Amino acid sequence: MHRTFITGVTPPIEQSQLAWWFAFVDNKLLVESVGVNSQIPLLGDLAEIGLMPVRTQFLGTLDNQDCYCAELPKDTIAPPGMVTKGLRDLYGSLEEDFFALSGRAFQIVEWDRTHQYCGHCATKMIQLPNQRAKKCPNCRLVNYPRLSPAVIVLVTRGEQILLARAHRFKEPMYSVVAGFVEPGESLEETVIREVQEETGILVKDIRYFGSQPWPFPNSLMIGFTAVYASGDIIIDQRELVDAAWFNRNNLPPIPPKLSIARKLIDSFVSNLQTN
Repeated sequence: MHRTFITGVTPPIEQSQLAWWFAFVDNKLLVESVGVNSQIPLLGDLAEIGLMPVRTQFLGTLDNQDCYCAELPKDTIAPPGMVTKGLRDLYGSLEEDFFALSGRAFQIVEWDRTHQYCGHCATKMIQLPNQRAKKCPNCRLVNYPRLSPAVIVLVTRGEQILLARAHRFKEPMYSVVAGFVEPGESLEETVIREVQEETGILVKDIRYFGSQPWPFPNSLMIGFTAVYASGDIIIDQRELVDAAWFNRNNLPPIPPKLSIARKLIDSFVSNLQTN
């Protein structure tokens, strides 16, 4: 079910209706457990369940229902019937709209928490009333929520795709190549550099695929496809454990369906099946 979300910064003057509360204890979201599913609490205020947030931010409205995010104290104990879970663990148990909003809420909570003081002169920052920004009353520095753009690219060679296993993967999983954009780079330049640095492969015919907010912690993943141009696989051992060419019939363990990496791989397999 897809609902309509309208982003907002300024909360209503009177909070007279129930609201969705995206409340975090460190990096874990407070949810109600309903069997195997999870739900975001719908409350007038967190005080109703005995919780006092450190800070709150208004998110906007979801089908005309107000939405808030909140930072809870690190020693918060979940009320009866509720638990705290990481966002990755909640994929599939939260409805899609609420999962997406949870990622947005997490990034705003982190920005709010880490930008209480000016990074230039250490003065207490002031929240601007009509935009998602904080301003230093002393040196006038303005801070907005941070976004870290990263490219993620599916490289094809005929009916094969290039997949790599990174050191950071907790499971023996393979994925497509990804990396952060450096200052002064175009997205296409980042694609070429990242693939070459990590695997030794040169690519061509770079095409945009799609994008996905990725709140781990504040990335915007920008997906591309590219075609093998030349080179042999020589992995960057600081980043990767392995990299190899795979066809659709011998794919290794790959990322879950929530990720744009999986969407890139699934699109490749689907296109082969229909051609």
